[in-house]
Amino acid sequence: MFPAAPMAGYDRAITIFSPEGRLYQVEYAYEAVKRGMTALGVKASDGVVLAVEKRSASPLVEGTEKIKKIDDHVGVAFAGLFGDARVLIDQARIYAQTHRLIYGEPIPIELLVKRICDIKQMYTQHGGVRPFGVAFLFAGIDRKGSHLIQTDPGGTYLRCKARAIGAGAQKAIDLFTKEYREDIKIEEAVMLALRGLREAMEEGFSAENIELAKIDIYDKTFKIFTMSEVRELISKL
Repeated sequence: MFPAAPMAGYDRAITIFSPEGRLYQVEYAYEAVKRGMTALGVKASDGVVLAVEKRSASPLVEGTEKIKKIDDHVGVAFAGLFGDARVLIDQARIYAQTHRLIYGEPIPIELLVKRICDIKQMYTQHGGVRPFGVAFLFAGIDRKGSHLIQTDPGGTYLRCKARAIGAGAQKAIDLFTKEYREDIKIEEAVMLALRGLREAMEEGFSAENIELAKIDIYDKTFKIFTMSEVRELISKL
């Protein structure tokens, strides 16, 4: 008999493990995230910052927003497939509003993340579907304090101090590893996030090509910066 091909068809269905215990379709979803535009987050002692690369494929097309507000106390940035992100973000908003209506309080950040990861995980074990090719960075504040949490296509999540996802993630992570401090303040975190994004993008770094958002422990409200505010912050770099 001829030897079997390296994958031998194990990548044709989400429900089939390879002999090495791998699900190739899930790994392909991770690759979709790695090819996406960079998104990153930095957790400060008094809040959380999100920053993303935003570019359009044509000068005639306006760039799509990559930072979304889920509820007053939580927002999200993503890397990967826009359509997959839109569906999950809509579902996250439903979870947040349902929790607020039933319990009369904002949804805890980790509970919201778990709900979204439950959906992602479910799409790794059923035939006829494919994994969501998107990773999220959730930033929010609840009774337990501030949170920066990354979710992956496989349904796992990680609580982070500083994190980057997408095409330029490693360069930003290298910068964060050298310069992040436990006692960093929100103003410093904003500048560190911008520096990380500048390292990741290499070219085209301008207020028109990035988005920036923050939430702090003082007003506990997720805020997306205007372009003029971003331009002013970039000038300080």
